[in-house]
Amino acid sequence: MALFRRRARAPEPSAPDTAAPGPPGAAPPLTTEETVRTGMRPADRHAAVRELAAALYAAGRVTDLEGFLADVAAREEQMPTGMPGRVGLPHARSAHVGAPSLAVGTVPGGVDWGGPDGDATLLFLIAAPEGGGEAHMTVLASLARRLMHEGFRSSLLEAPDAAAVAEIVNREVSAP
Repeated sequence: MALFRRRARAPEPSAPDTAAPGPPGAAPPLTTEETVRTGMRPADRHAAVRELAAALYAAGRVTDLEGFLADVAAREEQMPTGMPGRVGLPHARSAHVGAPSLAVGTVPGGVDWGGPDGDATLLFLIAAPEGGGEAHMTVLASLARRLMHEGFRSSLLEAPDAAAVAEIVNREVSAP
C-alpha cells in the first residue's frame, strides 16, 4: 500500500490554434479571419502581395516572409495572374510554406493586376508547400471554378467582415 500517491501534473494551458480548428490531426482551413484583409488600399500589386503575405506570416502559415515573397515574385515574372472578373491570383509553391493556405484581400478601389477587364478588386494569394504540386493545383482549380461565378465574387465583396469572407471561401473552395 502506497502512503503517498503521485499527483498527476495538470497540462500547461496552450494558446488556441486559430489556424487549425477541428479534430486533432485535421488539416487547417485554407483561410482564416487572420489571413483576410478587407478594404485594402495598396499602392500597387507588390504592396498588395506584401500585405497578404505578411498576414500569412503573422498567422504562422509562412515561415520566412522575404523568402516567400521572392518565390511569389519569381512566379509572377513567368506569367501575370490577372484574371477575368477583376481578380488577382498570385500564387507560389515555396519551401517557406508548411500547409496549403490562402490569403484573401478585397480592394474596393482596385489595383492594377493586368487583368482583361480592369483593376482587380479581389485578391487571392495561394501559398503551397514546395513539394505540394497536387495540393497547389487542387486549390487553384477549385478557386478558379468558383471565381467564374459572379455570385461568389459578389458575396466576397459584400461580406461584412473578414470572418465572413473566410467562412465563404472555406465553404466554397476545396482544400486538399
